[in-house]
Amino acid sequence: MPRVIMSLPGDIVVRVLCECTRTPGEGPGLPRYHHTSDYSCILSISEEEARWKALNEFLSTRSYVQGFTFSQADVEVFRQLPSPPGDPHFHVVRWYRHIEAIYDVSNEKHDSSCQLRTSKSKRAQPPWSPPQGTKQPKLCLYNSLTRNKEVFQPQNGNVVTWYCCGPTVYDASHMGHARSYISFDILRRVLRDYFKYDVFYCMNITDIDDKIIKRARQNHLFEQYREKKPSAAQLLEDVQTASEPFSVKLHETSDPDKKQMLERIQNAVKGAVEPLEKALRNRLSEEELNQHAEVVLQEAKDILSEWLDAKLCSQVTDNAIFSNLPKFWEEEYHKDMAALNVLPADVLTRVSEYVPEIVDFVQRIVDNGYGYVSNGSVYFDTMKFDTSEKHSYAKLVPEAVGDQKALQEGEGDLSISADRLSEKRSPNDFALWKSSKPGEPSWDSPWGKGRPGWHIECSAMAGSILGESMDIHGGGFDLRFPHHDNELAQSEAYFDNDNWVRYFLHTGHLTIAGCKMSKSLKNFITIKDALKKHTARQLRLAFLMHSWKDTLDYSNNTMESAIQYEKFMNEFFLNVKDILRAPTDATGQFEKWDNQEIELNKSFFDKKATVHEALCDNIDTRTVLEEMRSLVGQCNSYIAGKKSARQMPNRTLLENISIYLTQMFKIFGAIEGDETNIGFPVGGYGQTLNLESTVMPYLQILSEFREGVRQIAKDKKVSEVLQLCDALRDDVLPEHGVRFEDHEGLPTVVKLVDRDTLLKEREEKKKIEEEKKRKKEAAARKKQEQEAAKLAKMKIPPGEMFKSEHDKYSKFDENGFPTHDTEGKELSKGQMKKLKKLYEAQEKLYKEYLQMVQNGTAN
Repeated sequence: MPRVIMSLPGDIVVRVLCECTRTPGEGPGLPRYHHTSDYSCILSISEEEARWKALNEFLSTRSYVQGFTFSQADVEVFRQLPSPPGDPHFHVVRWYRHIEAIYDVSNEKHDSSCQLRTSKSKRAQPPWSPPQGTKQPKLCLYNSLTRNKEVFQPQNGNVVTWYCCGPTVYDASHMGHARSYISFDILRRVLRDYFKYDVFYCMNITDIDDKIIKRARQNHLFEQYREKKPSAAQLLEDVQTASEPFSVKLHETSDPDKKQMLERIQNAVKGAVEPLEKALRNRLSEEELNQHAEVVLQEAKDILSEWLDAKLCSQVTDNAIFSNLPKFWEEEYHKDMAALNVLPADVLTRVSEYVPEIVDFVQRIVDNGYGYVSNGSVYFDTMKFDTSEKHSYAKLVPEAVGDQKALQEGEGDLSISADRLSEKRSPNDFALWKSSKPGEPSWDSPWGKGRPGWHIECSAMAGSILGESMDIHGGGFDLRFPHHDNELAQSEAYFDNDNWVRYFLHTGHLTIAGCKMSKSLKNFITIKDALKKHTARQLRLAFLMHSWKDTLDYSNNTMESAIQYEKFMNEFFLNVKDILRAPTDATGQFEKWDNQEIELNKSFFDKKATVHEALCDNIDTRTVLEEMRSLVGQCNSYIAGKKSARQMPNRTLLENISIYLTQMFKIFGAIEGDETNIGFPVGGYGQTLNLESTVMPYLQILSEFREGVRQIAKDKKVSEVLQLCDALRDDVLPEHGVRFEDHEGLPTVVKLVDRDTLLKEREEKKKIEEEKKRKKEAAARKKQEQEAAKLAKMKIPPGEMFKSEHDKYSKFDENGFPTHDTEGKELSKGQMKKLKKLYEAQEKLYKEYLQMVQNGTAN
């Protein structure tokens, strides 16, 4: 065999050394080749067919994959060949066509030298134009600082610094908290997991506040009062005394919602006092008196606590009383957030841990000329700040400046007494540091014993963690003024800038069936109570179905919409998983695409583009969920069409769509965990075991076994076995969260569904069946009654049918036919004609009856 030797590119010479010798066994004209300088020994073969065979054998050793390049010797041989050989000589044909393609035959007459068209000169690549593409939307967020949607641009590359106002922990977390923290959790997840920003999320816990101080003090004094076990008479006297200032407060209250709340408390106390008074008058037993007294204590707790606090507040000096309450409710808050699948903050700051930083922050504001000391307290000078060239007060709600009601609410119940208000230079000024009175916790400061104001805590803590400017600040809509406007003022006074916050995001209010929700008005639903009625996913879906910045009404209709949405999506996931479980080989999973698949795939990509646009548009989750619902609707139609045609849907396409939808739900926090499974996990939030992958193989075996048994029972007509199979499907398996769906001519569909959902479905199915049965029985009774009435009518001889109608007729002929009305007047011809028709009809019925009697079928 020949050996091809290749040298470096640019100086490639093929040296074919051959020697034409024959050895035993070789046919005539088939040479054995040795190395020589040209093809002369091959071309010297006189027989054409033998020459082609020899050349084909020689060229078969050349590797075109490794980049074999032709030499002048190849060209010389090529020029001597008139045309390529036939197909059997594959290697010669390939060699010939290749040289023909790059050899410039046009110069043959003018230049006998080798003219090879090289890719660098003669066959240059054509010019390339980049695609135009389409304009991609940019993420825009509604910025309360401009009251417009603004393009979101972080200050430092891909890093997003975010501070969120946390709860004031003096009571149970309620759905108002859920509205804010679930909404921000969704926004945070979308920025982090969809837009791929590096989000650094900081949140505070307010554990020093007028509300906390007052509630802790009142709880302490009320428990002391209970422990003294006052007599029934003493309790009634104290409630009467405490009710006097409460009645004054009620009379002076102008807010209609607060007035209504106070009236409810007053009425409840009156309703509890009357039975105790009656029991005292009737001298009931001590045990009965204690029972009535306990009811009074419960109902009058608010009234008694206010009264005790007004009398004894200065006696509460133990700081632990003021720290134990927020510690307890902070723990409950974190449990609630975990139950709602709200991500914990990257940094959590507590006011009680940042008092030294707050003192330093206040001192610098004073040093910068925007704060002043008054009677041991420090106030922010809003006028001085607003008149400076660099600053502007109330950036968020400038129209609210001067709203004393809002300002006093921001100062706190313990900080709006006449002496406190007189310490200010202007009513619009607010406290940075409050001097402590007896009965209040206190810390050392350059201005004496005191505690932080409400607004200053966020500025100091956020500034300590995030620095002089942050990308996003978030909070509830009701915090815009004065809290957030005051935060902005004091922070920009401290840092001497005008851009402490770049984007201010505020979540919308939450109402309960159209009514304002407020903890202070005792009109709220705790998160724990809400989770008793609905799952965390259902609550989150309800929020996702509304804009995060608008008011959300928490009502039965809202939650029913979320439940139905979850059910709709879950059924799709279950159906796709059933399709994917169908056995197939490695190649069977790739089916040919017809128009149906092409159209569905196009719609899939269109929907993804629309979803992206919606997320860029202020993270519009409402539109996203509607687009996802629409996509699933199209998939359901596609699956139904395939099943009706007895064809398998395209597994890969449906799997891709399901994975995308699952991923979106994960991004929104509606699916917990990092598993790559499709759809909603079975077992709810916190389910660590992949229940579906664990039990489904066994359920599939059970389903196939049951299907075989049913088929045998059908063939043998054994109804008892069919009833047992139905009982397994309808009664046994739902108790364990398993649904079997039987379809005529198709395998049973196996689905893992939440047990409570299945039991509810079963009850609804039973109600429907019972209603059908009731209607059927009622229809049968009605039919029976109609037949009985008809039979009774048939029994009446025609001559008797009018005789009982004495209120209409007075005289009859010999056949019982009426002739005169009740007044004795002869009936008209028209009346007689109508009666005759009735008479003849009855005559016909009576004859039918007589025939039935004769035949024995009258009963």
